[in-house]
Amino acid sequence: MTALAPARSTRRLVLAGASVLLVALGLVALMVVRPSAASPSGASSQSAPAEDSVDAGFARDMAIHHQQAVEMSFIVRDGTDDEDVRRLAYDIINTQANQRGMMLGWLEMWGLPKSAAGPPMKWMGHTVTPTDDGSLMPGMATDAELAALTAAKDEKAEVLFLRLMTVHHRAGADMAQAAAGAAKTDAIRNLAEGMVRGQQSEIGLMADMLKDRGVKP
Repeated sequence: MTALAPARSTRRLVLAGASVLLVALGLVALMVVRPSAASPSGASSQSAPAEDSVDAGFARDMAIHHQQAVEMSFIVRDGTDDEDVRRLAYDIINTQANQRGMMLGWLEMWGLPKSAAGPPMKWMGHTVTPTDDGSLMPGMATDAELAALTAAKDEKAEVLFLRLMTVHHRAGADMAQAAAGAAKTDAIRNLAEGMVRGQQSEIGLMADMLKDRGVKP
């Protein structure tokens, strides 16, 4: 119990700070994604997707997935002075917090709830039963893994972060690939396609960074 308390406290602080940032990003996204009705690529140029659609399901689940990636990146940013790892962490924080704000903004604009009534991943045709270890979906780190990352410093933190984020990105890229092929709105399809490219690129980068440290992903 004692070992996990600092980690849980850190998580609460990180999530509180991230929530403020993401609310702001969501409001900005609401303004940005309201193009004229003539624009074929805007989220508002098509009829709102249904609550049980791929578009809504992906936006909800990926927002949760991204939130943990941002959390892990904040943790490692404070756990190492390595410039390359900190730069990667900053990139993930900025990119995924912005994408999360966009997805929450679209759900708001579509008049849909931001949390699903049922279990996650149903939009992909299969159901994941969340367990009590904190890992709500494939690729997500458990509470114990987050606690270990919080406690780790320097190269140990770098290696653990790179390994956890590689698994996280692989699952995220699979989700995005599914959405890119099945979503009905241009907004979600385009965003998902960009996520696949971006996360696959970062998976390759992290493999090289782990190799430089003499370890496997």
